[in-house]
Amino acid sequence: MNIEMIRAAAKRLEGKARRTPLLNSPFLDDIAGRRVWVKPECLQHTGSFKFRGGWSAISALDPDVRKRGVIAFSSGNHAQGVALAAREHGISSVIVMPADAPAQKIENTKALGAEVVLYDRATEDRDEIGARLSKERGLTLIKPFDEPQVIAGQGTCGLEIAAQAAQVGVEQADVIVCCGGGGLTSGIALALEADAPQMRVRPAEPEGFDDVARSLNTGAIQRNAAMSGNICDAIITPQPGDITFPIMQRLCGPGLVISEDEARHAMALAFSRLKVVAEPGGAAALAAALFRKDQIAGDDVIVTISGGNVDAAMFQSALTKFGS
Repeated sequence: MNIEMIRAAAKRLEGKARRTPLLNSPFLDDIAGRRVWVKPECLQHTGSFKFRGGWSAISALDPDVRKRGVIAFSSGNHAQGVALAAREHGISSVIVMPADAPAQKIENTKALGAEVVLYDRATEDRDEIGARLSKERGLTLIKPFDEPQVIAGQGTCGLEIAAQAAQVGVEQADVIVCCGGGGLTSGIALALEADAPQMRVRPAEPEGFDDVARSLNTGAIQRNAAMSGNICDAIITPQPGDITFPIMQRLCGPGLVISEDEARHAMALAFSRLKVVAEPGGAAALAAALFRKDQIAGDDVIVTISGGNVDAAMFQSALTKFGS
């Protein structure tokens, strides 16, 4: 896993992925006590950064392998990213999704042409299901984060951050990334190591599901005790990846942990101040920048809004409680 793979993925993504902007609001700056720069990957195709990794992985396959189809497991964002990338390549896709994933994500994945297989994430093993179906049908498994070509695709977001930050005169900053298994976090960290070495990546996670923060703190991979029970479903994973964790351990600063209400509050602020729709997990990094400011140093902080695929009821609850 290296910067050359990320640059190669960027070339394959040219004309396919959106170059999302870098946004700023003086209202958010006042809350955070520093300038806050927001990379809204919720504006990416399918509503999250996951299209980058999905396209990168599928486009890198041997054509004879690719035409047999792909399979992925996901709570929704990776599902939609892979489904769209597969459809645009003219191949079939099977997506293994938890039955408690937001209904919008399940329906959107089906609408993109994927066959959806539901499972109980509290009692069933998605890795086992994915491996079995892959073997039975001859499908290539596109892992959600612990896959080099997926990490390379997510790392293209980091290349954009480095270039866009330079344009606004920001050379040094903590870059807070919404973190599940670490694909986006490690990809951005590798990109910034090469193109913006004075920046430091910080993973952001929800309380009770802070496996990356605990793993970075202890120096060894830690596993979450539960696999459900938090509104930040998009960034709940069992543990950091075997590929992603060593990268994060080498390049990332300490993790930041936020509450459900802080995620909701960040969702409301993103909407009112940036006119951006964020899902709970996608708002974790912004929540950390706004409500963990004593754990951040420097005049600037950069955050990802990693996804915006939120059910209307959840979004309304955030606006009702914290809207102004």
